[in-house]
Amino acid sequence: MKKAIPILICLFQFFNASSQEDLIHATVDKMFQAMYKADTATLRTLFTPGAKFMSYSYDSKGNPRAKGELVNDFLRGVGLMGEAQMEERLLSWQCLIDEGIASVWTPYEFYFEGKFSHCGVNSFQLINVQGIWKISMITDTRRKSDCPSDQKESMLIDSLVNTWHHAAAVGDETIFFGLMTKEAVYIGTDATERWQRDELREWSKEYFKKESAWDFKPLSRNITIGPGGEIAWFDELLDTWMGTCRSTGIMEREDGDWKIIYYHLSVALPNDKMDGYRALIGKGKG
Repeated sequence: MKKAIPILICLFQFFNASSQEDLIHATVDKMFQAMYKADTATLRTLFTPGAKFMSYSYDSKGNPRAKGELVNDFLRGVGLMGEAQMEERLLSWQCLIDEGIASVWTPYEFYFEGKFSHCGVNSFQLINVQGIWKISMITDTRRKSDCPSDQKESMLIDSLVNTWHHAAAVGDETIFFGLMTKEAVYIGTDATERWQRDELREWSKEYFKKESAWDFKPLSRNITIGPGGEIAWFDELLDTWMGTCRSTGIMEREDGDWKIIYYHLSVALPNDKMDGYRALIGKGKG
């Protein structure tokens, strides 16, 4: 029986901690729901008097800045924003509890009027006041890039560009041109090669009748997602029949799907070969 007592104590502590985390989770959830409804009366009940807010972000020049406010300032701001104009998506949840204090860590993405605004991490500090968990401080970071969704979108774009190149390599005209917008521009290595999508389709028709139109194998690629997540651009090195090429491309969302709107291909000429190249085209030495 004596051996069972420590086990029972451990089980009690485990289930008690779990139930307390559920209560803390409910407080945070209730805060967000009240924010979305601009319900400042309910919000006020979830905070301790004098609760503080601190945000770490960047100005238009990329310089870091910290801004603080008290709970009344926060409530005033929520009231001015109005109902259902904001949504904060919590990406994960970590809660630490010691007796009557708790800390919650939640990476998030913030949307305003349905559009991505910024991402970061929330750090909630809570205190148990007479059996009720209340928020005493919220600290958050705010940035518009290097967000979890950016990483997912970058992987998706990387896969789509690989698929696009592979479609040319196996002569799949439907997939190749299907990944370009109607207004897309393709610039080749020759000074005369500037086509819109349908012009490129017509020019390359005979190539796509073969087993392979052309075969460009990616060596490396850099992808950047623009603010708002609707535009992205990339540059890449390619192994081609012309040697190493460098290209740049721009993609945009079209009905929710990423498509290429601009692609520029160029031969990557080593600097130490420039004189030979200039002689070849009749320009002489530089």
